[in-house]
Amino acid sequence: MDRLLKAARASGSLNLSNRSLREIPNEVYRSLDSVEDGEKWWEAVELQKLIVAHNNIKVLKDDLRNLPQLTVLNVSHNKLSELPAAIGELPALKSLDVSFNSIQQLPDEIGSAISLVKIDCSRNQLKELPSSLGRCVGLSDLKASNNSITSLPEDMVNCSKLTKLDVEGNKLTMLSDNLIASWTQLTELNASKNLLSSIPESIGSLSRIIRLDLHQNRISAIPSSITGCCSLVEFYMGNNALSTLPAEIGSLSHLGTFDLHSNQLKEYPVEACKLRLSVLDLSNNSLTGLAPELGEMTTLRKLLLTGNPLRTLRSSLVSGPTQALLRYLRSRLPQSEEAEVTTTAKVDVITMATRLSIASKELSLEGLGLGAVPSQVWESGEVIKVDLSRNSIQELPVELSSCMSLQTLILSRNKIKEWPGAIFKSLPNLLSLKLESNLLGQIPSDGFQAIPMIQVLDLSGNAASLPEHPPFSSLPHLQELYLRQMQIYEVPSEILGLQNLRILDLSRNSLQSIPPGFKNLTSLIELDLSDNNISTLPPELGLLEPSLQVLRLDGNPLRSIRRTILDRGTKAVLTYLKDKITDL
Repeated sequence: MDRLLKAARASGSLNLSNRSLREIPNEVYRSLDSVEDGEKWWEAVELQKLIVAHNNIKVLKDDLRNLPQLTVLNVSHNKLSELPAAIGELPALKSLDVSFNSIQQLPDEIGSAISLVKIDCSRNQLKELPSSLGRCVGLSDLKASNNSITSLPEDMVNCSKLTKLDVEGNKLTMLSDNLIASWTQLTELNASKNLLSSIPESIGSLSRIIRLDLHQNRISAIPSSITGCCSLVEFYMGNNALSTLPAEIGSLSHLGTFDLHSNQLKEYPVEACKLRLSVLDLSNNSLTGLAPELGEMTTLRKLLLTGNPLRTLRSSLVSGPTQALLRYLRSRLPQSEEAEVTTTAKVDVITMATRLSIASKELSLEGLGLGAVPSQVWESGEVIKVDLSRNSIQELPVELSSCMSLQTLILSRNKIKEWPGAIFKSLPNLLSLKLESNLLGQIPSDGFQAIPMIQVLDLSGNAASLPEHPPFSSLPHLQELYLRQMQIYEVPSEILGLQNLRILDLSRNSLQSIPPGFKNLTSLIELDLSDNNISTLPPELGLLEPSLQVLRLDGNPLRSIRRTILDRGTKAVLTYLKDKITDL
């Protein structure tokens, strides 16, 4: 013990985990009083990090107040029944972990620890949280799962910096409208396995929410305000009492996983067929048929339908491969006449869109069968967004260079063959460029120098368009990069230097390995590696937890991670990988 205390006086950190301790040794509370002969007392530092997890400690003494510099306190996996009031006398405390104990009540004094950023009080016997938590205005991560909490204190409206909230496995009957409306920074909310009967209308305030888990409650409806959750990627609503879905659900453009199993749905609405889902679980509902439009959800890799009274589909289709079912549904779509818009109608549409763009500064000419960019684009004045997707445009006219205010240019699903670098170079404010599914040949090695300010770049579906060593270092502001279906065999090395990158999509390629250098992408919140040939993942990838919110790995021959871990999602996989670093 003396050796450990001496080391702690030098480092400020003391780890006494797994030592069968019944109490924290008194010497810990007065570490600086025990400076030995030969030690340089002037170099000794006060204790800042104390970890005493996995012991048999029943009581924390009020002597805790003698550690005023403590920033991290972990007393998880012990036998505590209460916390001392002195917890409120730790002004520097940022992280408190008291999970896996038998605590029945958190002291009101905890609200005086105003530096708290992270609290984990899961797996205790709490029936409520103290209203004084509202004074912890810097709180960003609260985990209170698997207790017996019946409601959350309204004073927590002041915790406006909350980004993660986990209250799974409690006895909550409602989520307050005011609370949800005040937590606009939330990226993760887990309120599964409670007694909730509704979702508050204010859920639409959560524009940054990425993962929303409300499974195993008593919820009967999803409010139309859900459309405000525009960043939502994973939505778990299984084991509830839903009978219908709102049409607005189709506007959630980032949604990839939608779990609706074990509800009372009688139909899946046509509007929801606009979603670009990877996983859709509709098992154990009351579906008797499926809309043919569901066949157009070509991004679906997993569609679960078992346990429905489907009468219009053969059982072999229902239980067979997803792609076969989607092809069948597409074949049931009405065979419309040639979808080309007549010349007269096309002119009318362009005229109307141009008129609307005067106020909105956004011009949408999507899906009009255009063979060339119409002159209205550069005659529309200070337009900042132009959508020309789903046409047959082969090249960009020189006149487009005059659109100096243009910030977003969408050219997806056209027939552009050459990288129009000269035109891009004349658009100094261009921040978002989408060229998905064109016929692009190889981009010149200096091609990216034409778009130095770009923040969003989508080159998906342009096989072999990247040069041998793509110069992504020319794009230091890049935040979103989409490279689906690009015949990529290894991750371009310069991607690993993109410090601002938040979303990276490398799905549907031929990657066999992932470089450890991914750990440097500390801003990354979403990484899609699905449908590659990856068999192992580097443990260093685990260092991206907790910043990485979404990691997609479906469709890879992963052998190094058990299926049970993969099925538990991103957090479980990253934790497993991080633990492997510790083991090594």
